[in-house]
Order: sequence, then structure tokens, then C-alpha cells
Amino acid sequence: MAIKQEILQKTKRTCLYDKHLKLGAMMVEFGGFDMPLLYQSAGIAPEHTAVREHVGLFDVSHMGEVTVKGKDAERYVQHIFTNDIAGAPVGKIYYGMMCYENGGTVDDLLVYKMGENDFFLVINAANIDKDWAWMQEKAAGFDIDLQNRSDYYGQIAVQGPEAEHTVETVLGIPCAEMTFYTCKTIGDVIISRTGYTGEDGFEIYGSHEYINECWDKLIAAGVQACGLGCRDTLRFEVGLPLYGDELSADITPIMAGLGMFVKLDKAEFIGKEALAKQKAEGPAKKLVGIELFDKAIPRHGYTVLNMDGEPIGEVTTGYHTLSSDKSVCMALVDAAYSKLDTEVQIQIRKKVFPGKVVKKQFYNKSYKK
Repeated sequence: MAIKQEILQKTKRTCLYDKHLKLGAMMVEFGGFDMPLLYQSAGIAPEHTAVREHVGLFDVSHMGEVTVKGKDAERYVQHIFTNDIAGAPVGKIYYGMMCYENGGTVDDLLVYKMGENDFFLVINAANIDKDWAWMQEKAAGFDIDLQNRSDYYGQIAVQGPEAEHTVETVLGIPCAEMTFYTCKTIGDVIISRTGYTGEDGFEIYGSHEYINECWDKLIAAGVQACGLGCRDTLRFEVGLPLYGDELSADITPIMAGLGMFVKLDKAEFIGKEALAKQKAEGPAKKLVGIELFDKAIPRHGYTVLNMDGEPIGEVTTGYHTLSSDKSVCMALVDAAYSKLDTEVQIQIRKKVFPGKVVKKQFYNKSYKK
């Protein structure tokens, strides 16, 4: 009991923590934060369905935010980021990775261009301290003002086909003109047409007070609060990676099938040489989708076998999907077994279940372009 209490004291709380308790959320530790797993006594399914069919509300205040400003801001971001932001228009957002010299992934992140020589970086909660230390180390020789603003910003995500109508009518924020992966500011508030669910949606950053006000308005309007449980099932169904599962210091963007976000024609960025070599030679392992022929559920860490029973990889994320009623997973396997329709097996406890390699996207995305 004492050990459990010590762990609880060490976990951080978002600015919406009390709101989750008021709604009866089941709380869990994630990325060093005490976060809502789900709110529904019926389980994750109602929250998942709300986002797919209507609209859902997420607390994502645990995410980290770093600002980069100054004369060398663009050059610095180009140096640490795999995607190419050269000459990006103000209001544009880019997805990509920060990599180690050997090509392993420091983190995946979003880069917002807020103005000339002004960038806003959104990083994963579990990596805030690690990323911040790494970014500070790599800032040597650049004329920039680098600040960790993670403690200042609260953040909510409004996701689903009714997100646009909800943000405009409930929060009074005009957003219909925004296209996917763009952002704008209203005073000190940042709003972007982004998300992690495969649906249309918006992410709103602001002071803790403002985010609490937004949350209260949305809940009062009947918007479904959603926890980490359906956040994971939603992102998984559309093949979006989670750091620690599909990306890590040992899993490069090339291995994860994210080469489109690695611009090797850029003059330079950290990890470019290693990633170029890996792309040219082909990675030893690749991230694939696998569909089982049975109803068994493959979980993170389960062993993937070839048809001779030899280990060839392991599951990174797996579920019996809510949207397609199939037992599927993403798995990192030996490249020789990554071709579509290749038959494989997964060891689930003491049994082996057959399946085949399929595309990693198990549900069609509904983003607004």
C-alpha cells in the first residue's frame, strides 16, 4: 500500500484532473500522468463509437509543448526534424520524427509554424523530460530562444464527424475554413485541425483556466468525454503509431513504414546518414498489420511465428477491433515476412493462432483535407 501511495504521489495531474473524478472516470498512470482510461461502465465501446459516429472530447493536456523562436529557429528545427519545413507557410503543421544519429527514434511530434522564426513543437507526454534534455543539447551553436511550455498549456481534442459544428457552436470558435494540418491563433489560444483518431477534429491549446472553461461548455452541451482506452483503439485502427510501441530508440521511422515523413533530400538532419543507408539497403525488420483467422486477441509483446513455428517478430499493438469486428495487430517482423498475404502465426498464451499479413490501416480515415 505504501509503495502504491508513493507511485500516486509521483504521477502528475492535468488541469482537468478534478473534472475526470467528477465524471467518475477510471484513472490510470500513463506517461507519468494520472489520466482517465474510460468513463463508461459499459467499457470503451461507447466512447469509441461516439468519436466514429458523432463527436468525442479528450483531455490531452499531458502532451508536451516546446517553443522555438529566433534567427536560427527554422535552421534548428530542420536540424532535429526528419520532415522538411523549409519555406513553410505560417499556419502549416508538419508530422515527423526526431532521431538519434543511428536512426533510432527520439520521439514523433508535430511542428506548427506560428510565424517567421517562430515554431511550436508538440511532443509525447512520456518523453517530455528526455526530449527537452536532447533538444537543449542539440541547440548548441544556434541563435534561438528554446522554451519548455509544457506546464503552461492545457489541451483538449474534439474529434469526430460533428467536431467542426461542435467547436463552432459550443465554443464559438470559427473553424470551418481550416483545412487538415493547419492552425491559427485567437489571442493566446492555439487551435489546429489535427487529431489522433482517424476522424476529423480539432486540438485546442490554452491556459489551464481557458481549457477548463472549454471542457465545461462541451460537457454541458452533451459531448461524450473519452479516455485513453478509446484513444488507443481509435488510433490503432487507422495505423497511427504510438511511441514505445511502433516507434522507439530501437525502431526507426523506416522500419515503422513512416519513410514519407523522412525527407532524405534535405541538406542535413540528425540521423539522415543512418536512415538513408537503411532505406537503400532495406531494414532488417518492418512494421506490418496482421489479421488473425480466429477471435483471439494478440497483445503487445506476443511472439509472431512463421508457419514452421520459428520466431520472426513480436506484436506492438493488438485488439479485436470495434469498427470491423476482426482480431488484428501491428507487429514488427523480419522483413522477409512483410509481404501482404504472407501467412504467419501468433503465440497467445499456450496456443498458436494462424493469420496473414495485411495493411496496417484497419479502418478508412475520415479526415477533412
